[in-house]
Amino acid sequence: MYKLIIKPIFFLFKPERIHHIVFSLLKTLFSIPGIKGLVKSFSAVNNQKLERTLFGITFPNPVGLAAGFDKDAKLYEELSCLGFGFIEIGTLTPNAQPGNERQRMFRLPKDEALINRMGFNNAGVDAAVERLKGRNPNIIVGGNIGKNKVTPNEDAIQDYEICFEKLFDCVDYFVVNVSSPNTPNLRALQEKEPLKKLLLRVQELNLQHKKRKPILLKIAPDLTDHQLNDIIEIVKETCIDGIIATNTTISREHLQTTKTKLEAMGAGGLSGKPLTKRALEVVKYLSKKSNKAFPIIGVGGIHSAEDALDMLQAGASLVQLYTGFIYEGAGLIKKINKAIINNNETDRMSS
Repeated sequence: MYKLIIKPIFFLFKPERIHHIVFSLLKTLFSIPGIKGLVKSFSAVNNQKLERTLFGITFPNPVGLAAGFDKDAKLYEELSCLGFGFIEIGTLTPNAQPGNERQRMFRLPKDEALINRMGFNNAGVDAAVERLKGRNPNIIVGGNIGKNKVTPNEDAIQDYEICFEKLFDCVDYFVVNVSSPNTPNLRALQEKEPLKKLLLRVQELNLQHKKRKPILLKIAPDLTDHQLNDIIEIVKETCIDGIIATNTTISREHLQTTKTKLEAMGAGGLSGKPLTKRALEVVKYLSKKSNKAFPIIGVGGIHSAEDALDMLQAGASLVQLYTGFIYEGAGLIKKINKAIINNNETDRMSS
């Protein structure tokens, strides 16, 4: 139904416009008594075989919603009813910022992809904290944090400190985002020394609390093998809890969308099916090279249950959806979870 009727209607609108419309519709729909339970009964797959325990958190299933969809924690509870095992909010910055000028999100239907240059548009960390107060503790929420556009890199650590401290009591885990291509010079923080300094400082703050929170690092798919080796070393040296691989790519290789259309769209991060192969390569490389020393959340180009199984087979412990969720609909979550159960049963029978 989604791909035949709903998606064609949604795709008549500009991506950012329909995003806000859908948020309003879902907020209204889920305010009707009994709707949350009804949606859960159709969408959620409850099975102990899906549970995954990582860095002290037990996830009801390994399929999460990636950061960027619910930036301001406006709809995390409603979205969890669709069957997600966890929701990642953000990227959040200390101060509210409008992001880059519109139009800043584009569809590439032939490639089943998106290009965005949103630029960490969000209402600021304080607004998210207010929405997260008194949240349902059964919903696992991750906080993806970044720096404001106007903050120079030499002062970036202060922005991450602010977000970390303010969100600490409101989220279950943190993601340090230094890999978005849409904030000027942000990716320079992925270089070994500045990244190590940033992560060590966040860990220092973490250890000042009675019970620390898991910290993950989100990396770009455009890193070289040498840079990925540095990431493995940094994880070891800073004792962070894991990696999210990967963010969007600046590459435009092997696309069916014409060069003219791509040039008209301009700069931004590419997500969706064109990222499937590279995201898988990065996850596989990190897992093998580190000898599975840390958990990896695989994200990028997951548009089918098979894509998710491939990502888990490559070494990911959990997966996240974003563009695949937009192109395939909420039914993709259920398909992935059922495929994981079936795959586990097949493995058990063959062993």
